[in-house]
Amino acid sequence: MNLIISTQKLLDLILHTPKKIRIVDTRSFNEYIKGHIPGAINIDLMQYHWNDTSKQGIKGFNRQMRSLFSSIGITGKTFLIFYDNISGPSSARGVWLSLYFSHKKVAMLNGGFTSWEKENKPVETKTESFRYSKIENPIDESLLVDFRTLLDSIRSKKKIQIIDSRSLKEYSGEYIRAIRGGHIPSAINIDWKENLLADKFKSLEDIKKVYSSFSKNQEVITYCQGGYRAANTFVILKEIGFKKVKMYLGSWNEWGNNYRLPIE
Repeated sequence: MNLIISTQKLLDLILHTPKKIRIVDTRSFNEYIKGHIPGAINIDLMQYHWNDTSKQGIKGFNRQMRSLFSSIGITGKTFLIFYDNISGPSSARGVWLSLYFSHKKVAMLNGGFTSWEKENKPVETKTESFRYSKIENPIDESLLVDFRTLLDSIRSKKKIQIIDSRSLKEYSGEYIRAIRGGHIPSAINIDWKENLLADKFKSLEDIKKVYSSFSKNQEVITYCQGGYRAANTFVILKEIGFKKVKMYLGSWNEWGNNYRLPIE
């Protein structure tokens, strides 16, 4: 998949086919109004945490996210591009959400706004308006894992690979951000920052080395604290050819606060 776009490629699209793209700045509004990529609308995706993956919880998530995506103003032919300050979690969450709603013409900006500014590419400060276009695409349920499905997979010893994208201190339980510290049983810790070199993603060859111990044909589930860093890992795994990648939406916000769920 081509889920990552360079700054130069994005600039070319802005200059030559602006009506075919829709750019979403996923940073805070305060950052957005100080300067953003021309034509970008602002949706601070960090404000849309979700830690309930019960059946009712997923229904609520789907309803909220469908409403949010409808406000972006895209059609099936729109190339949707997300960015944040670097090749970070928020823009990756946008890519995952787009794929979840079966909109596959999507990418995140490599290096984010930091690289854009460093390269002296054009910046604007005026706010861009939203355009409503109802999203009725089917949901791709294969990209999301709920806590019950993950628990059943662990108990049945199903051959899955779980990647914890948090820091080592969070994984070990030294740094606790829920009622309990630790990690999901059998999960392997690869901090999402291992995907980056400064502001940008590492080369795909170097990324492949980071995940060389995992099988590309086996089911891989990523998680973190709230499903943002895990989305970054999701994107990069898809980019290097992993076939069956899913994200546990509730992540440690849900798992670590539920005493009925096992931890290590």
